[in-house]
Amino acid sequence: MLALRLTRSARPAVQLRRLLVATASAGTGFLLLSTLGHALNHPGTTAGSALRLAWCTVPLAATVHFALAVARTDPGTRPRPGLAAIGLGPARLMAISATTTALSSAVGSMLALLLFLHLRGDLTGMPFDGAAASFLAADLPLPLPAALTLLALTPAAASLAVALTLRPRDTRLAANSRGSGLALRRFTTTTKLQETFGAYGRFGSRQSRRGAAEPSGEGDTGPARHTAALRAAGPALVGAGAPAPAGATHSPAGGPREAALAAPDTTPPNPPRPNPTTLPWGAALLAAGLAVEAYASRSPGHHLSLPGGPTGPAAVLVGWTLTAIGLAVAGPSLTHLCGRLLQSARPGALRLLAGRGLMEEASRIGAPLGILCAVASGAYTMAVLHDPADSSFGPLTTLGATLVAGCSLATLLTAAVEARQARAGTTAALLRLGAPSTALRSAAALRAGALAALFVPLTLTVAALAALPLTP
Repeated sequence: MLALRLTRSARPAVQLRRLLVATASAGTGFLLLSTLGHALNHPGTTAGSALRLAWCTVPLAATVHFALAVARTDPGTRPRPGLAAIGLGPARLMAISATTTALSSAVGSMLALLLFLHLRGDLTGMPFDGAAASFLAADLPLPLPAALTLLALTPAAASLAVALTLRPRDTRLAANSRGSGLALRRFTTTTKLQETFGAYGRFGSRQSRRGAAEPSGEGDTGPARHTAALRAAGPALVGAGAPAPAGATHSPAGGPREAALAAPDTTPPNPPRPNPTTLPWGAALLAAGLAVEAYASRSPGHHLSLPGGPTGPAAVLVGWTLTAIGLAVAGPSLTHLCGRLLQSARPGALRLLAGRGLMEEASRIGAPLGILCAVASGAYTMAVLHDPADSSFGPLTTLGATLVAGCSLATLLTAAVEARQARAGTTAALLRLGAPSTALRSAAALRAGALAALFVPLTLTVAALAALPLTP
């Protein structure tokens, strides 16, 4: 009931993302049911039906990935202070998020079943003069347990992925390591940080030996509150790559490191994300996928059935899958590298802010960006190799391709929304310190342009290399 109440009370943007998840689940469910109809119509071709079902794993994976991205950006299931006191801890919020994802996917699966039954003529008669009867087995009884089993794949896989990704993790070891590192830095720092009066008082504010005091209440006005706001904004600006504001610390050094040390203890640490080191693995998987596709061109006798008909060698699916995984694995490292290159050659404030922003967001948008590049390269390859006289690309193939491309693009946009939510505190701090909004928009445009300059040539190169062995 709580999941239903949170689903009903969400904002329109959140409801739109959930509706898109239901739509993607409906398309995937219809493709799965179409494989069942093909198996009923062709009981002797078990291998062909199994291959068609194997092709359906591609839109299934794209739908699950999109549902996971939507669950990560859901503000209703985000941990907030005070929720644990009413029984909504991290585990309960994870269960609510998984339940909400399962509900959205189940709605889509039921819509797919209704559409499938309508096209078969089981509800109101045969529509479209029976044009869909050839691949939906309209003249045969539908095994309901098999249909429900196929329809349950998407909600089960999506909710399981959300539960595994958003499960509570034990952060005590990381907190202890951060605390020991801070203690070592305090011990080795020779700069004497100021102490405020009442720092060790019984009813004083929570104050550390780093010399940063929180505002004690509504009575704190004027320079004291402004200084405390600058101190609170200091770690966020340093973590995002922006220069530390003047007056963010009382240390004589006045640098970003001293500003981070002068932050109050109640402010959560916001260090920059580590440099992803997945580029060698991604390059290896990408090379392996291209090699498998090159090998597939030497065995033209084994064809793989798409949902709309036969096309290409059977190893094309394996090679394309390895290529997509390689680009997804290398995506965070490439995004981090793009941000580092953006800051090279004596950068100004705009390039520095945009580059550090890319480095911070590399882990969030890198993998969806790599997957979108893989989908774009596959679409480009199919467009180059497509023969207009070939009738094998039917409506089911078009539906599958549209579903994969749409889910990949929607996942990237959702990851961008998640990154925007993550840097909302930094953006608010910059605006409070007087940064113009046009500078923030220019930094966002610069990040998008830098990513396009790196990933568009990469996509075209991978597409050309993938299409080269298959070109007659």
